[in-house]
Amino acid sequence: MKRVNLRRVGAAGLLLALLLCGCAPIEDEPQDAGDPGSVQRPGETESGQDEQPPEPELTEEEKLALRAQELLADMTLEQKVGQLFMIRPEALAENTDSPVTAWSDELDAALAQYPAGGVVLFGQNVVSPEQLTALTGALATAGQTPLFIGVDEEGGAVARIAGNKAFDVAQYDSMAQVGATGDPAQAREVGQTIGAYLAKYGFNLDFAPVADVNTNPDNTVIGDRAFGSDPQLAAQMVCAEIEGLHQAGVMSCVKHFPGHGDTRGDTHDGTVTVDKTWEELLGCELVPFIAALDSTDMVMAAHITAPGVTSDGLPASLSHEMVTGRLRGELGYDGVVVTDSLEMGAIAGQYTPAESAVLAISAGVDIVLMPLDYTEAFEGVLQAVRDGELTEERIDQSVLRILTLKITQGIIE
Repeated sequence: MKRVNLRRVGAAGLLLALLLCGCAPIEDEPQDAGDPGSVQRPGETESGQDEQPPEPELTEEEKLALRAQELLADMTLEQKVGQLFMIRPEALAENTDSPVTAWSDELDAALAQYPAGGVVLFGQNVVSPEQLTALTGALATAGQTPLFIGVDEEGGAVARIAGNKAFDVAQYDSMAQVGATGDPAQAREVGQTIGAYLAKYGFNLDFAPVADVNTNPDNTVIGDRAFGSDPQLAAQMVCAEIEGLHQAGVMSCVKHFPGHGDTRGDTHDGTVTVDKTWEELLGCELVPFIAALDSTDMVMAAHITAPGVTSDGLPASLSHEMVTGRLRGELGYDGVVVTDSLEMGAIAGQYTPAESAVLAISAGVDIVLMPLDYTEAFEGVLQAVRDGELTEERIDQSVLRILTLKITQGIIE
């Protein structure tokens, strides 16, 4: 399917433009008094039949916008809120400690009660090629609105499929090794190869590539997951890998905005801070992100605080200053923004599931990723709308972005 770039144009704006388009009425010209009926009126053929002006042909972007608006108009508030979440399948199960390896009627019923926009699978959900194909096949038809089916398959240490010995797929030592070749074609090949086997096993979204620049040797969480310490080279590699993923029919998500490479701590464990100013980040850590904004399908916001950039003291994933002010406002990104996992210690140790979900959406995030308690987060967002803390118009903004992306990628027919 042809990819349509909607990063700079909002779906709602396109619809508004269509509604405002029209033609001014043309007044009748007077007939010749000596020869009644001899004057042909504008808009009339010689036979006297009215000639209707041709309907303007809609662009592909306009068609997508209208389709997304139609779907949105038919949604309940609960269905809209559900689109804002991507969850583990265990979040729908009665026993959340037991890995889900097969879809069931019970999970289907739970999804109907608490609809979600997507599901993320981990190593515990992956047993064998046959089992995984059956699970993703069931997920592809689950729910009223088709799901994003995502996975962390970076290549190297983070590879849910390649890390399982039951799967005969290509393996990579690290993205740092790919970056060391200095050849973007190698990164494109990584995207094509990983994307091909992900598509084969039913995934439509890869939470990759890592766009961080590995500038801190004490960094314990990024390291060789990044393409290297040169921001320009990392930018070339990131864009090439996105191209490869797209060629395989899989969506990309660059992470971890605004850059996790110059940090010492791990947001899985607790609060992590980057001390650089925005100008310093623009000169290094942000370079690969900026390069990728016009091609990536999603941007993942990290849970790192940046006191040199924002004044709210919040992690980037929950910060209106960072998401709406910097990413959307200054950098001009109008695509889908997703948080890093809200199960991580930097969030779960400071906020309730409801609090973090509401803060993320208030910040301008579109997809809340894996809250610690999905039911609590879902109900918390609903209540925030009912209380006026969040407006339904704000919810609609994100749902339109999500629906438009799903339509563009053929997830929604």
